[in-house]
Amino acid sequence: MKLKVDVVLNQDCVHAMSRLPDGVIDLAFADPPFNIGYQYDVYDDHREDDEFVSWCRTWMGEVVRLLKPNGTFWLAIGDEYAADLKVLMQRELGLHCRSWVVWYYTFGVHCKYKFTRSHAHLFYMVKDARDFTFNADAIRVPSARQLVYGDARANPQGRLPDDTWILRPQDLPTGFQPLENTWYFPRVAGTFKERAGFHGCQMPEQLLGRIIRACSHPDQVVLDPFAGSGTTLAVAKKLGRHYLGIELSADYTREIRKRLRGIRSGDALDGAPEPLVSAPTTAAGRKLDTRVHGRHSRRPRTPTKGQKALPGLD
Repeated sequence: MKLKVDVVLNQDCVHAMSRLPDGVIDLAFADPPFNIGYQYDVYDDHREDDEFVSWCRTWMGEVVRLLKPNGTFWLAIGDEYAADLKVLMQRELGLHCRSWVVWYYTFGVHCKYKFTRSHAHLFYMVKDARDFTFNADAIRVPSARQLVYGDARANPQGRLPDDTWILRPQDLPTGFQPLENTWYFPRVAGTFKERAGFHGCQMPEQLLGRIIRACSHPDQVVLDPFAGSGTTLAVAKKLGRHYLGIELSADYTREIRKRLRGIRSGDALDGAPEPLVSAPTTAAGRKLDTRVHGRHSRRPRTPTKGQKALPGLD
């Protein structure tokens, strides 16, 4: 089967990739099911551990085959299988790990009997350890010398980001300062304008923008074997890349195609690249009264009829 680009295939990804020729993809990004029981409309996210890892071996093997000799593969995955799949990619599929990125967010899924989960893993893998695309100047951020110290020795182009990406630093204003140069991307919450609405697991466009800018060139081909909400394809199109999406769900495929029809090459990415203005701080919901109760005290609320005043606030 000849490679067709700028299309979304409504097929099983293993079947679709198996029909494509070797060495035709420049960059692949995959955000597969995590095998944690998420409710998809078609796919069954309840598999035995060995079965899931074996399936990942199969589809990732196809991705590696499709990559050009200097191609790049990014994998997003949760805690449960991060270690298994990293070992598999390196020892069995022959990929080389450039970075293990921890993607941190401050409002993770609440857990009752363990620490609340607030991160995911992003593996940056290449096929050839010495020959790969990395456009450093396309993703530089201001350095501490520029933002904090006003050092004349600062590189005016900035520096490369660290490998920890923060989604909502505005919730921790004293915890993450500009000098730390972490990666800031807001999670695509249900109230965000860029929310596609038809898929529950949507990546931020700004996150994919950094990956695609860094690891591909204009007119090259970007593959997403689990197209989902279509964010990888949308960003690729906006940034002047060709794309190939594969999606098992007919409903998702239809919505992705609709989303892509509304995009032109050169369009701005959704979401703010500067996180501190990307979403309101959650602290805005409760006003602080520094005059009476000190710097970190909450303003007391007068109880309404039928309510009891809190101890110490009457």
